Amino acid sequence: MKPSLAKGTRDFTAEEVSRRKYIINILQKNFELFGFQPLETPSFENLSTLTGKYGEEGDRLIFKILNSGDYTSKVNQEDWDNKSHQKLTSQISDKALRYDLTVPFARFVAMNHGKLTFPYKRYQIQPVWRADRPQKGRFREFYQCDADVVGSESLFQEVDLVQLYLKSFADLKVPVTIHLNNRKILSGLAEYAGITDKLIDFTVALDKLDKIGKEGVVKELLEREISQESIDKLDFLFTQSDDALENLLQLKEKFVGNEVGTKGVEELEFVLTKSISLGVDIQNLVFDITLARGLDYYTGAIFEVKADEVQMGSIGGGGRYDNLTEVFGVKNIPGIGISFGLDRIYLVVEELGLFPEEATSKVEYLFANFGGEETLEALKLIMQLREKGISAELYPENAKIGKQFTYAEKKGIKNLVFLGEEELKNGNITYKDLAAGEQKTVSLEEFLGN
Repeated sequence: MKPSLAKGTRDFTAEEVSRRKYIINILQKNFELFGFQPLETPSFENLSTLTGKYGEEGDRLIFKILNSGDYTSKVNQEDWDNKSHQKLTSQISDKALRYDLTVPFARFVAMNHGKLTFPYKRYQIQPVWRADRPQKGRFREFYQCDADVVGSESLFQEVDLVQLYLKSFADLKVPVTIHLNNRKILSGLAEYAGITDKLIDFTVALDKLDKIGKEGVVKELLEREISQESIDKLDFLFTQSDDALENLLQLKEKFVGNEVGTKGVEELEFVLTKSISLGVDIQNLVFDITLARGLDYYTGAIFEVKADEVQMGSIGGGGRYDNLTEVFGVKNIPGIGISFGLDRIYLVVEELGLFPEEATSKVEYLFANFGGEETLEALKLIMQLREKGISAELYPENAKIGKQFTYAEKKGIKNLVFLGEEELKNGNITYKDLAAGEQKTVSLEEFLGN
């Protein structure tokens, strides 16, 4: 059988793993600087835990796990004959791979709320799975790096998460823009247009604006039975200015007497003005009135981060979800969280050539194998280098020196070390810097002191 990978998955080479660790280490350092503590949850959850939390489209992308054994034994024959996939799913599957880290986190909080100290701040760096169509920057298995706060309604949490995003991407040297909106503004727009009962249909279509354009959004709204009259009232959404505060002022005027919409404008205005007061460049913040993120559980602020110099879609996103734990029977635990898309961030950093040399793990010294007594002495030196935290290895066979050179060059090893009969006799060592092409002979004491 010819070996192959499942679509939307990847193997990672040593260089790729090292570079991913470089990004993760920067994110982890910043999470902890901002007071977040680590958490890990299982790779799969009960299917009932995940469904109904991500909207109609999100639910379709959940990877279901077939029940063990004869998973068809309890299937209703009528449903089977009618190929009723929605009814059949619950009969043949009760587990699923996690779609994101937020819902499992909400489940954890609901199960452990009596033991947690609120506000509870956690970060989580683990893989998630989505049955999406693979394309550049979009995979079926990928890592999310999340930071969430639950147990606080303070809008300063939103302000703090803006700071976390900007500091993390500054450390990665990736210039970004944070797009912001508020779910209450979207609810206000639905009320303004007289389509409150079509809020989900409205936000799902609107969220696709950057992919399908105005005509595509209008077409989808009509298909979702939203009237042309309502669409005309919302036409101003497609001609927003670049001034976030000016756009908010325009909304205030349209939302007179619209309580939920006005509340959303006030919340977003607070986040923007306080962030600017803390030194955030207004150019890094964009009020994106069409931003919906397509998830049903957001109730307030919505974030999306885009790289300024690479066409990649969002490389981070999140928002406030004040009611998420209620579906697990636990009320009054407000929450807000953001996510960093590790795989897309990797592609951006790679495309911009921003990975530093130290982001790739390389062996410092390869000791040439001359066989006999020299080999044992080389191993003794290797042990001493490792005690000092310096990476070193011995070429395993007593092969021709040219073969050992080729091995070192292909692996990107920095130095090739020669400890032969002459070096042992004189108490010194010879090593060659393979990048510079320079060769030196030094005493063993000087070598180990480096």
